[in-house]
Amino acid sequence: MRMLTITNLTFREAWRKKIFWLALGLGVAFLILFGIGFHFIFMEVTEHSRSAVENTAYANILKNEVSGVFLILGLFAVNFLIVMMSALTSVDSIAGEISSHTIQTIASKPLRRWEIVLGKLLGQTLMLAGYVIFMAGGLILEVYLLTGYQPPNILAGLGLMMLEGLIVFSITTLGGTYFSTLANGVVVFMLYGIAFAGSWVEQIGAALDSETAIQVGIIASLIMPGEAMWRLASDLMQPLLVKKTEMSLVVLFSKPSPAMVVYAGIYSAVLVGLALRQFNRRDL
Repeated sequence: MRMLTITNLTFREAWRKKIFWLALGLGVAFLILFGIGFHFIFMEVTEHSRSAVENTAYANILKNEVSGVFLILGLFAVNFLIVMMSALTSVDSIAGEISSHTIQTIASKPLRRWEIVLGKLLGQTLMLAGYVIFMAGGLILEVYLLTGYQPPNILAGLGLMMLEGLIVFSITTLGGTYFSTLANGVVVFMLYGIAFAGSWVEQIGAALDSETAIQVGIIASLIMPGEAMWRLASDLMQPLLVKKTEMSLVVLFSKPSPAMVVYAGIYSAVLVGLALRQFNRRDL
């Protein structure tokens, strides 16, 4: 019950942060721009498919595949916004309160320290769930209303995008018990940069049959498995024909295994456990 009080306070605090409203505003702007751009692109595709393909069934398949590809590209941008929002809204959740000494007020109350950490983490998770549903769900709904297309494995894909945000939270939670807000931010963005660069190295290595490059990408994913969750989500939600023909920019040449999801869950749990241990031992 006491932990839920911290959860409620954390959730309300996140809503009061300007960075959250900035991320929300940019998200709304992106959804509007994507909807307008996609509408005109789809109209052009529809017109050309009618003239190029006489069979109506083939024309509809073509429109669905094009819709699916553009949806994945849009979700790629949404995934980036989710990572940035997760990092920027949580980076000072613990570190900022320690540096400003406001954590002393909370810790002096009849609260156990693990209740403070887990309460904050739960509040951030609720905020993340709302943002993922609004942004990713909104984009999927937008494409569906314009074209009637919906991707496969929607719930699994959104769940993996959610897990990526939770990985970011686990990193900022642990970092907040050791570092200042600025240093914590540097750490999480550097780790994300390693994962992002490693992901592209792995894809290029797989396309060129370079085993060394693939291993480099796998090591980067083990260091920070967040980007691997997005790659797996995008693979699950890709149009089936595109996956079979491998004739698209969104096709993955190297796909994370389901075991990586298990690893990501253990990774987050271990970091949160280390954060609880360090926060309990730290002199506030």
